[in-house]
Amino acid sequence: RAEIKMEYKQLRVSNLKLSDAGLYTCKYGPQKVQTSLHVFELTISSDGHFLQNEVPELILMQNSPNPLPNLSITLFNSNNNRVTPEIENETRQKYIVNLKKLEATDSGTWVCQVHSDSPLINQNIPFALKVLGFQNPDSERKYATVDSTVILSWHLNFQKIKWKEGFIGQLNWKQQGSSNTHELLDFNITAQGELHETKNGGDFLFEIPERKPESTIEVKLPKVHFNHSGQYQCQLAYQGRHAQSKIELVVMKVSANPAGPLSRGANMTLTCQVSGLLPPNAYLSWERVNGTKVDIKNSKQHEVKLEVNISAAGLWSCHLIEDNDRKISLHYHVEEAPVWINYVIIGASVGGSVLVFALACLCIISGISWQRRRQQAKRMAQARQYLLENKTCQCQQ
Repeated sequence: RAEIKMEYKQLRVSNLKLSDAGLYTCKYGPQKVQTSLHVFELTISSDGHFLQNEVPELILMQNSPNPLPNLSITLFNSNNNRVTPEIENETRQKYIVNLKKLEATDSGTWVCQVHSDSPLINQNIPFALKVLGFQNPDSERKYATVDSTVILSWHLNFQKIKWKEGFIGQLNWKQQGSSNTHELLDFNITAQGELHETKNGGDFLFEIPERKPESTIEVKLPKVHFNHSGQYQCQLAYQGRHAQSKIELVVMKVSANPAGPLSRGANMTLTCQVSGLLPPNAYLSWERVNGTKVDIKNSKQHEVKLEVNISAAGLWSCHLIEDNDRKISLHYHVEEAPVWINYVIIGASVGGSVLVFALACLCIISGISWQRRRQQAKRMAQARQYLLENKTCQCQQ
């Protein structure tokens, strides 16, 4: 591993090891010069390949023919921002450095800066970190209305870094309030960045969009049902380690009781409901605009169902508001019943009232007649009893 360049009086040592540290003497005739070689060795756990949220461990070793100095270590990330690590100083020969949990944006070339005042050392040691993970937030919430179309997307960074091996993953769905997990999708990404997908949804209706940007896993729900709500979790697996990102899908629906047109003088209850729990800063709101008058009713905190009683037709809108921002809206048009239906209803009501009155009168008359017949029969029975008690026998002479 060493070569001598006589014309420059140089000794070149390649692939340095810790054992190469020491005093090197150059003799040329009566002249003699000594040089002290101080060697550092930086090793990274998992060979520098990580999934997001993993914690790397860096080990810095030093060797010198002189007494080993006490080092100060500073790290700079791929954006040249200073990072404060946790340093375990077991001995002056070995330093263990623990970083924080990595994010997908931490991929790149980092710098380990080593400093000592005595002897004076200022050494920058570059090293590479490759962090495979999702560019989505750790926990994302998406809202949809019944019968709408929604696309769930997970953005990966495997195209931005040269990953030494492929990895596998899957997309799972867990319905709101259920502990059972259903596997919807399997995928395998090679080191060349090729994506292979296998659909495993069973009876679950979803599509995989054909055109999508690189490094994206997409699932399309063409017609959202209320029971499609729940947690959709995309998981990566690499050498027994896992990283995941989930999207919480919340579905809204509205209904009316009774359904159908609203007749004059009648009442109707409109119900707006969401499938999952809402965050503290979110609420439901019914709104109706009638000319310049606005009717608004808001839900209380943590309420997932909001009802409003109405007596007039018109357009009502239910909004899901989070941080004063309308996430989704669902409209319900309450139609007014035609005039002839109102007359039919009024006629039926009047006719029904007359019929009820007639039946009541008939019942009263029948009751009176039955009472009279009962009293008459009672009197006749009393007369027969009287005759029997006072009966006499007359004999002929």
